[in-house]
Amino acid sequence: MMGIKEIQEYLPHRFPFLLVDRVEEVTKGESIIAIKNVSINEPFFQGHFPQVAVMPGVLIVEAMAQAAAILGFKTQDKTPADGSLYLFVGADNVRFRRQVVPGDQLLLNVAYVSDRRGIWKFKCTSYVDKELAASADIICADRPF
Repeated sequence: MMGIKEIQEYLPHRFPFLLVDRVEEVTKGESIIAIKNVSINEPFFQGHFPQVAVMPGVLIVEAMAQAAAILGFKTQDKTPADGSLYLFVGADNVRFRRQVVPGDQLLLNVAYVSDRRGIWKFKCTSYVDKELAASADIICADRPF
C-alpha cells in the first residue's frame, strides 16, 4: 500500500491536479489498484455542474493515467527525481458508464499491456461500488525532462 507521501514521490502532480489518493496494491510489470476519493470540495465541482455535481470524464481518464504512470515508474524502479516523466499521449476505447459524484470512491484498476521505445500501453477501468464507471486503453510516453 502507498500513502499520499509515497505517491508524491512517483507523480509530479500536486493539488488540485493530483488525482490518486492511495494505492492499494502494485504488482510490478502487471497491475495497480488505486483509489480516488471524490469530495464536494474538489475545485471542478464549482462549475461542473453547480446544480448537479458530476466529476468530469476527462478527469476520470486522467486519474487512470496517473495510476498508470505510478505502475510504469514502479515497474522500472525509478521516479521523476531520476529525470523521467510519464506524459499522457492518448486514449482509445474510452467509455463512460456511470456518473461519478461527490462521496464516491473511485477504484482505479490498471493493467500493463506493453511498452516499446518508451511508449507504454495500459488497459484501465474505474469502478464505484463495484459498478463500472469508465474504461479506457491509455498510452503514455516515458520521456526525460
